[in-house]
Amino acid sequence: MKKLPLLLPLLLTLTASAQNAKQIHQKAILVDTHNDALSNELITKADLTKRQSTGNLDLPRAKEGGLDVQVFSIWCGGEYGKGRAFKMANREIDSLYALIGRSKGKAVLVRNAYELQSAVAKGQFAAMIGVEGGHMIEDRMDYIDALAKRGMKYLTLTWNNSTSWSTSAADETHHMDSLKRAGHVGLSDYGKQIVRHLNDLGVMVDVSHVGEQTFYDVIATTSKPVIASHSCAYTLCPNQRNMKDAQLKALAKNGGVVFVNFYSGFVDSEYMHKESQFLRDHRAELDSLEKIYHDADLAKIRLDVIYQAASDKIRPPLSLLIKHIDYIAKLIGVDHVGIGSDFDGAESYPLGMNDVTDYPKITDELLKLHYSEADIDKILGGNFIRVLKANTGK
Repeated sequence: MKKLPLLLPLLLTLTASAQNAKQIHQKAILVDTHNDALSNELITKADLTKRQSTGNLDLPRAKEGGLDVQVFSIWCGGEYGKGRAFKMANREIDSLYALIGRSKGKAVLVRNAYELQSAVAKGQFAAMIGVEGGHMIEDRMDYIDALAKRGMKYLTLTWNNSTSWSTSAADETHHMDSLKRAGHVGLSDYGKQIVRHLNDLGVMVDVSHVGEQTFYDVIATTSKPVIASHSCAYTLCPNQRNMKDAQLKALAKNGGVVFVNFYSGFVDSEYMHKESQFLRDHRAELDSLEKIYHDADLAKIRLDVIYQAASDKIRPPLSLLIKHIDYIAKLIGVDHVGIGSDFDGAESYPLGMNDVTDYPKITDELLKLHYSEADIDKILGGNFIRVLKANTGK
């Protein structure tokens, strides 16, 4: 009992800190620039207007986690060639439109910062569209126009596969010799035309997934700030999908923003090795799941759920994710970092980041690092709103 007076001030301080974190989180506009729920929804048929027991996002959980704005990824793999990729993009956009319709006014499609802020002020969930992979435009400018008309607010110039006009990080890392033999590394002249056209349309250019040469060609070409919708810091985790310090500095000079990816493989340099062993241990089950879902990524996500205790052992700590945010903020400034979780697009995230209800933990951890409320507001959503305004003009 004698120790209670000594503990009481500490307990009161911790309680006040928790309340302060909750208030700051609730007041901020929280934007996540990358979620893959729509491509999964076509397979699982989940109704995201209702709370789900699987996946990382639905509207009830978004409200609980304080998520105000979600940019939904419109994605298909590189195997979708001409005649198929653009159709899949529109099918996923149709799915988002249907979700908004089923929400009965709780969710709304927004196209600019004014509409975004208006929706949030009304208590509505603001849904936005980002197309992940330039192959989905099938080399056609009119397809860019069509997707922009339907609400596309960013185009990720490549996915892991290169296009005829831009090269990906995967190909520049692993197939540079073949790219050079083909005479095409980075943005082609047509690729530069596409970047300028996106600028004219007010569609943000997304450099996540692109190769270094493509990245620097974009920086030299664009007239608007660009984004990296879901990438981390290469210095902390040297993965081809992460951004090197020089790239981060160039992005900041451009006025752009990098939105930090939660995927364990981009956060923790040791994760990929551990995951490979985990998959080898459960190869038979994974093969069966791939036959059920006809999607390798979704099969891995389900495998992790089945063997959650084992998969949890190889997940990085939350502190490593926060370290990426802090590293980027310190390197290039707090005006150039945000949140791009990649929820529903990967099998593993840091411990404690299980779904969208866990976003408040980021606010709490940033406060512990002595980030101000103003800086936290920028990281959670203010930086996205700024770069969106810079591209759309409103």
